Amino acid sequence: MDSELARLLKEVAAEARTTAGYTGVAAFDPRVMAALGAVPRHEFVPAEERVSAYLDLPLPIGHGQTISQPYIVALMTDLLEVKPGDTVLEVGAGSGYQAAVLARLVKQVHTVEIVPELARACRARLARLGVANVAVHEGNGAEGLPSLAPFDGILVAAAARSVPAALAEQLRPGGRMVIPLGEPGATQELALAEKDARGEVSLRGVLPVRFVPLTGGG
Repeated sequence: MDSELARLLKEVAAEARTTAGYTGVAAFDPRVMAALGAVPRHEFVPAEERVSAYLDLPLPIGHGQTISQPYIVALMTDLLEVKPGDTVLEVGAGSGYQAAVLARLVKQVHTVEIVPELARACRARLARLGVANVAVHEGNGAEGLPSLAPFDGILVAAAARSVPAALAEQLRPGGRMVIPLGEPGATQELALAEKDARGEVSLRGVLPVRFVPLTGGG
């Protein structure tokens, strides 16, 4: 397992260099890479997919959902530029892998999952693995969690046609949101949204991607 994980981290680092022309990021923050290396990905995939857990690929987790490619997890996390005291919102908990990576970098993660079975399994899995600073919420992630806002960062793990207004509103001034934008079933663009002190949101395209659609809005 350790050798597989070491190989995966090397592949993620190599892909960062390869895609730097798109992303502007030739090397991920060492904190991000350390977090990726500390989370046992095999715990977040179905038993039949464990043989592929340390390949740099997205994998099915049931209910039409996937666990993201480790490179994409690292890229999205790196783009957020989170700090240890931050509170982050994740939309699309899935199996909890991305949340577990974020949990090693911030004070608190709130993650929302619209599929009840996935939300329950994610909550149980994170508790079993001792990840105490992730709260799993069942509901429509496109609406965010207004009662807990504002958030220092927002990571959306599903594609929307545009930035959901509720999420933009819940982002703290100075905060960042990473979200795939585009049509369901087509190639989308991973985008970085930054909110300035006046509350204005600017968007920058980062990389072509393919994500499952954001269910419930967007």
